[in-house]
Amino acid sequence: MGNTLCCASGRRATAAHILTLDRKLAKDLKKKLHRSPDLARDFAALASQYSACPSKRDGGNLGTFYPDQMVAEFDEIVFNEEVGVVHGPIATEFGYHLILIEERWDR
Repeated sequence: MGNTLCCASGRRATAAHILTLDRKLAKDLKKKLHRSPDLARDFAALASQYSACPSKRDGGNLGTFYPDQMVAEFDEIVFNEEVGVVHGPIATEFGYHLILIEERWDR
C-alpha cells in the first residue's frame, strides 16, 4: 500500500475506532454514543472497555494516517464522511468498526 502520492497531496486524518466481532454489540455501543454530551470522552471509554483491537489501550485512538494505510472499507469512511460523528458499524475482515473521525485535512 504505497502512499507516496497521498502523502504529497496532504490528505490525512485522525480517527479512533471500536472493533467488535459482533455486529449487534457494535450497534448497541453506537446507540449509547448517540446522545453523548462528550462524544470523544465517551467513545474512548467504550473503546477501552469493549474494543477487540490493541488500540483499546489508547481509547481506540489510531493517530494520524494517510489514505491506503488502513483497509479500504475504513479509508472509504474516514476520507469521505462527516468529521465528529460516529460511523458504522463498518464490516471489514477484522470485524465491525465504529469510527470516530476526529480531524481530516484534504490538502
